[in-house]
Amino acid sequence: MNIADQIVLAVIVTIKMRQNLLREGANELSYEIREIVKKAEKLKLLNQQIHWENIGDPIQKNQEVPQWMKDIISSIAQEDATYGYSHSKGLLDTRKFLANMTNERNGVQIEAQDITFFNGLGDAIAKIYQYLLPTSRVIGPSPAYSTHSSAEAAHANHHPLTYKLDPDNQWYPDMEDLYNKVKYNPQIVGILIINPDNPTGMVYPLEILERFVEIAKEFDLFIISDEIYLNIVYNGNKAYSLADFIGDVPGIALKGISKEFPWPGSRCGWAEYYNRTSDAEFDRLCQTLDNAKMIEVSSTKLPQIAIPRIMSDPKYLDFRKEFNEKIGARSNRISEILSEVEYVRFNETKGAFYNTIIFKKDTLKDGQHLKVKNPEIKKLLDEWLEEDMPHDKRFVYYLLAAKGICVVPISSFCSDLQGFRVTLLENNPENLEYIFNNIKESIIEYIESV
Repeated sequence: MNIADQIVLAVIVTIKMRQNLLREGANELSYEIREIVKKAEKLKLLNQQIHWENIGDPIQKNQEVPQWMKDIISSIAQEDATYGYSHSKGLLDTRKFLANMTNERNGVQIEAQDITFFNGLGDAIAKIYQYLLPTSRVIGPSPAYSTHSSAEAAHANHHPLTYKLDPDNQWYPDMEDLYNKVKYNPQIVGILIINPDNPTGMVYPLEILERFVEIAKEFDLFIISDEIYLNIVYNGNKAYSLADFIGDVPGIALKGISKEFPWPGSRCGWAEYYNRTSDAEFDRLCQTLDNAKMIEVSSTKLPQIAIPRIMSDPKYLDFRKEFNEKIGARSNRISEILSEVEYVRFNETKGAFYNTIIFKKDTLKDGQHLKVKNPEIKKLLDEWLEEDMPHDKRFVYYLLAAKGICVVPISSFCSDLQGFRVTLLENNPENLEYIFNNIKESIIEYIESV
């Protein structure tokens, strides 16, 4: 390198922005569900077969969209109007259709103007937290779903505020924990409910949901209810929508088609505003969300057109029933396999398509391991392992390296519990048996390795 090049390099190295570019909340943006994919992809390059149990994408797990649904979507693509903008809040006819569906539940009543479309619920979630004051906090469940917890923490420049879900009580919320945290933290302005829940797969009974409303009413809070899995329940269970029990408390229900049709690539979700005019500040929040979409012009149009055509088709309910029965059967089989493992706490799921398995106290220790036969993979694994790494994350990395099974550690879901989340989406019965029997055997081998 000549002297001129050295001078240029020195200048580049010493250049510094006149101010910091990022707020402290940027450090809270993490998404282990997809971060672990980077490691799995490196193993694929070493010819390791990967079983993707990290993300709730039915299409990735070979769930086929029925041909009649594809035909509807294809016909929409032939219509010239599909290629223009929609109304900034979303197509009026679709919003009327969805409002009518909510009103038929005989709970809170809404109009088309109380619904706004977003480019997936990730878009809606980001905007809700983005425009709240940094000192205005929304408390959510723990284990937490990363999209909510990261967005809320980033807006507040602080770690997420959470209430506990109890693995020893069917993953139901610890309502005393929630009440005390709300009572003694006046910065809390809202409560997040995820029902059916991700990552635990639980569905909450009506009395618990009504207790959320009582707490919100006592402390003048609003409620956010993530209902992306509302119609994915099975084995005799029922999920209640926020519209069923909210009464006169302000609230936002978040819904979408990514898991239900399933069409995750559509990036199509919507927010329903309940009792919007009952509180001036809450009404301003809803108006701000509408204004934010207006600035963007509109959300993706084609899936909006498809919603009423697909949901009103006579074949839709039968399709949903069959889809749910398959997930319920997988839930039963996974329960049979993993409930035999003495080292974990296990709850059978009731809705959504996830299960969270928790290691019993003091079962995870330093030095535990699985045998990794491929020396190149073992070398990569050694690079990933860190001294201060949570024990459940260490197990997850070993499971990935030794068996090619990609799951997500529960410590990455804003939880002090130790465990991992799996999906219930494996469509091939032989693969399902292979994956979960290997998980079972790996837990035993890992715990008993020291």
